[in-house]
Amino acid sequence: MNKTVEVLPDQPALVARALELILSKLETAIEQRGRFTIALSGGSTPKPLYEAIATQKLPWDKIHIFWGDERYVPPDHPDSNELMTRRAWLNRIDIPGANIHPVPTLEANPELAADKYEKHLKEFFNSSGVEFPALDVVLLGMGDDAHTASLFPHTEALKVRDRLVTVGNKDGNPRISFTYPFINSARSVIFLVAGANKRPALAQVFAPVADDFTYPSRLIQPQGELWWLLDTAAGLELQH
Repeated sequence: MNKTVEVLPDQPALVARALELILSKLETAIEQRGRFTIALSGGSTPKPLYEAIATQKLPWDKIHIFWGDERYVPPDHPDSNELMTRRAWLNRIDIPGANIHPVPTLEANPELAADKYEKHLKEFFNSSGVEFPALDVVLLGMGDDAHTASLFPHTEALKVRDRLVTVGNKDGNPRISFTYPFINSARSVIFLVAGANKRPALAQVFAPVADDFTYPSRLIQPQGELWWLLDTAAGLELQH
């Protein structure tokens, strides 16, 4: 694993650096493999990044969009990560509908939805073997409890190692989430973390020893590159 930590002055600088990094990975992926695959995160921090990507002139037909996690709500619900992304980015560009791969959230239950998304991912990546497929970029955030995607502290989702997708649990509300081994199979994982309220969790995530099930972001140790992009408010104590 190749780990890089960068502390940026503020959120606009954080967004600008993330954009630069994603465009670089996109260019390499299309050059080498003919397409670029990215899994997105929800929340307020990446929204301006999505708005910035929407202004770029890119080969949208070669770009495939997935989501690393989703709330189990209809796609037109205000809490939907897909809806936020469509408004900030996807509705503003000319991308083929088949290149957008949303999490199914209208199944009879979340377990069926997780199975369906896993099946879709395996078909897309033509993956039937033991090894997990590798997305080019997985974009992650981190909560002040150190959760990432919908992998929350001391939940059953943290124990799932043999699947791509599982059901997360946030205070009794189901979420659909990539598993941490699937995230770890990515070529690049990029964390975007902003705000002083994240400092205590970051200290535990970066500590030499701490409990992975209490601080789930510690489980993210990808085979490829790991990028932590932090604003000064979040990363103050990690600056050397």
